[in-house]
Amino acid sequence: MTTGPFDDLDDYIALPRVAGLAVAADGSRVVTTVAELNAAKTEYVTAVWELDPTGASPARRLTRGAKGEAAPVFTADGDLLFTSVRAGEDDDTPPAALWLLPAAGGEAAKLAELPAGISAVRTARAASTIVIGASVLPSAGTVDDERRLRKLRKDNKISAILHTGYPVRHWDKDLGPGQIHLFGVAADGGLTDLTREPGPALGEPDFAVSPDGTFAVTAWRVAAPRAALRSVLMRIDLRTGVRSVIAEDPAADLEHPAISPDGTSVAFTRETVSTPQDAPRITLCHLNLSSGEWTELATGWDRWPASVTWAHDGAALLVTADDNGRCPVFEIALDGPVRQVTVDDFSYTNVVAAPGGVIYALRTSYAAPPHPVRIDPSGTLTALPCVELPQLPGDLTEIVATTADGTAVRSWLVLPPITQSPAPLLLWIHGGPLGSWNVWSWRWNPWLMAARGYAVLLPDPALSTGYGQRFIQRGWGAWGGPPYEDLMAAVDAAVADPRIDAGRTAAMGGSFGGYMANWVAGHTDRFAAIVTHASLWALDQFGATTDGAYYWAREMTPAMAQANSPHRFVDQITTPMLVIHGDKDYRVPIGEALRLWYELLTESGSPAAADGTSAHRFLYFPSENHWVLSPQHAKIWYQVVTAFLAEHVLGEAGQLPETLG
Repeated sequence: MTTGPFDDLDDYIALPRVAGLAVAADGSRVVTTVAELNAAKTEYVTAVWELDPTGASPARRLTRGAKGEAAPVFTADGDLLFTSVRAGEDDDTPPAALWLLPAAGGEAAKLAELPAGISAVRTARAASTIVIGASVLPSAGTVDDERRLRKLRKDNKISAILHTGYPVRHWDKDLGPGQIHLFGVAADGGLTDLTREPGPALGEPDFAVSPDGTFAVTAWRVAAPRAALRSVLMRIDLRTGVRSVIAEDPAADLEHPAISPDGTSVAFTRETVSTPQDAPRITLCHLNLSSGEWTELATGWDRWPASVTWAHDGAALLVTADDNGRCPVFEIALDGPVRQVTVDDFSYTNVVAAPGGVIYALRTSYAAPPHPVRIDPSGTLTALPCVELPQLPGDLTEIVATTADGTAVRSWLVLPPITQSPAPLLLWIHGGPLGSWNVWSWRWNPWLMAARGYAVLLPDPALSTGYGQRFIQRGWGAWGGPPYEDLMAAVDAAVADPRIDAGRTAAMGGSFGGYMANWVAGHTDRFAAIVTHASLWALDQFGATTDGAYYWAREMTPAMAQANSPHRFVDQITTPMLVIHGDKDYRVPIGEALRLWYELLTESGSPAAADGTSAHRFLYFPSENHWVLSPQHAKIWYQVVTAFLAEHVLGEAGQLPETLG
């Protein structure tokens, strides 16, 4: 029986991938981006594709740059903007510039550029205003000065950065010396710096432009005690650059601003500052710009808003939120009522409101990768032709386990094609830990394992989102407690299924999931193998070295970190472990893997033999980050994982890729 592109890793990695969505102000045009593997199979190149809003005609490719295009957005006049790296005569690797493709047709033309590239683009719905985000060196007074200083650093191979504050790294990026500024872009490409001396305030641009193009509202990071940051809402006048704080809360971060269609109010999210005793809570808020007063909306709604946009007529808000293994679209009126708009088994992102009550979005689940859809006011949903969705090699179902304290723990269960023998089970533990297994993942894709005969269990234990605040609080500051107990209850429920072989199981996880894999290794020997990716090992060491140490300090006291640290139980580990880590991982620094590897070989219950041999393995990626993103390395990741599992779970000789040498 064929399993389509999941039979072969090369076929799988070559599948096109859809991301992002932009809709013209009048709703007449919709575009997305599609990433395809390059000829060398070493990176994905993204192009902009136009979709038929009615769903009747195939998608049409609009751009064909050799290095790809990103961040498409429409101007009020219907022209299409995007960023692109297009080599010129004097520079083989220029930064991403802003390009404009006229609505009337013709070739795209470069509109604006800055020496370090452009990272974000926003436009006004009813005005010609364009605002971009770009990095600028603090000492650069002009664009020419910026260009000179960048060249000086490049020519002299200078990478040194002098920091005066925190943080210094983020995910896989070294912060500084550049700082993100917002610039207004004129029709002729001229640039106006709207945020002089911003400092670290715009580390990740999160801003909206008013419909009339006169002002912007952005999340603005300010310094807080103990080397922390917090987010306030800043209004920026786009004519003068004058800025003012319009909402702040010392006890919370205010983020994801969305300006109403009439420009009189702002919706945003409020995330409380956590403590080791209390988990954060995210709520939806509304600010009246005239009075300056803001209030929380839908106060009785026990879900966390993940994205916020306005209905096209401004009568309500469209919000996505994790909910029982899905992430639906909800409509929330300003007076409080919450109505669920989508009721299928999918998760929705990139929600855009169009005239006439129409909504466009991307939807995804473990049944399908992201793909564009149209949602009519009647609730009718139309998939817009884009890329072909792959055929799945098995079935997707869900199960619910009950823990000793009576808590229900739900999971997705991927079952392989029907065979005569019960399938071995892989427990996959999600990261976060504040998250849910509810969207398609290209990096952790259970169908690749189903094609090889495995069942894959995807549980949402304590700390998972989509089950209410109490469910999160159950595991807060007690990672080794309820989350572990919930996982074991989920496995017990899965192996009770006669289609699953309880004698052949393995556990896998990345990030927090890797932490849990390490914890599992030290607390049970029920699994034949454990794969731990980008994992936390020694929490005392991790706390001060992660890229956002101030956040970690809010999550656990030193005593709590010590009590929940997997490294304390290394002597109990007898299960073969595959450790995987990228050197450019700043969220979980490489020191975690290096220490784990050394202690596995010297202090575990199954240490290396006198001749240095061991059942444990360490897959190290010097150039990769938290996720291992390059296609050739993602392929090796799966090859090594499947070989390791074949040896220890299936009792077969696993074949390693020859590319490892």
